[in-house]
Amino acid sequence: MEDQIKKFLLEPTIQKTLVIIVCLFIIWLIIKTIQRNLFTKIKDSDNRYRAKKFSSFFGYILTILMLTIVFSDQLGGLTVALGVAGAGIAFAMQEIIASFAGWVAIMFGGFYKIGDRVQLGGIKGDVMDIGVIRTTIMETGQWVDGDLYNGRIVLIANSFVFKEPVFNYSGDFPFLWDEIKIPIQYGSNYDLANEILEQVGKDVAGDLSQLSLEKWKSLQNKYRLEEAQTDPMVSLIANDNWVEYTLRYIVNYKKRRITKTTLFTQILKKVEATNGQVKFASATFQLVDAPDFKVKITKDEQ
Repeated sequence: MEDQIKKFLLEPTIQKTLVIIVCLFIIWLIIKTIQRNLFTKIKDSDNRYRAKKFSSFFGYILTILMLTIVFSDQLGGLTVALGVAGAGIAFAMQEIIASFAGWVAIMFGGFYKIGDRVQLGGIKGDVMDIGVIRTTIMETGQWVDGDLYNGRIVLIANSFVFKEPVFNYSGDFPFLWDEIKIPIQYGSNYDLANEILEQVGKDVAGDLSQLSLEKWKSLQNKYRLEEAQTDPMVSLIANDNWVEYTLRYIVNYKKRRITKTTLFTQILKKVEATNGQVKFASATFQLVDAPDFKVKITKDEQ
């Protein structure tokens, strides 16, 4: 019995299998221990996530390196077979290969990072995880108005970064320009209406003007960009029904909805306080009576 056990353990395949099992256990035991005891002490969630991802990736590299060393004596004979099968495997796994290439581009090309709000493959939301094959997104919008979460988690292949535009709402410039339109009746005090909108814009969104301008300056040092207007700005046009004022302002990409609510609330209060000097307009329809028709009937002569 003992001889059979020794003979079994002395088999090259069995020895290599045991070496692989022991090495895998040691590698991943060390990595998991480091992740639990060291990385959990990192306070910044983004850095903690990156550290865990890097350690896992390093573990895969060590695993591949260990398998290469263990089976190094057999790699020569596999070269021809792998070369023949390589073309077929590449064709069958082209989407996976493209997704892996997309992952490399995302990690080193700065397309987006964890926590960014992006639109990728027609899906908009916040990036939760960047895997080797897929990016995980917490979706916003769809049946929910505004930029609020709808609770749906979407997995998108990384290969989409090569196929479609990647919209990043929070990259180097984490602000957006937004607008609201206010219809004012003809005959109102136009200067007062303009003053109200400018004041409300400064009160609600004016604090971001300087901060966003500094971010814009940083972008200009990195890219070819013109100067930008970051202070709240009011413009108007006159149409057939009313005078339409547009208030343009800078807003944090996560606070578009609440900022609009605050702006509209203050504008409503200030317009009502003008005691009729400024009035909101609404669509009106004027019904016009049909014109009178005079009909003269003459008797034909006999």
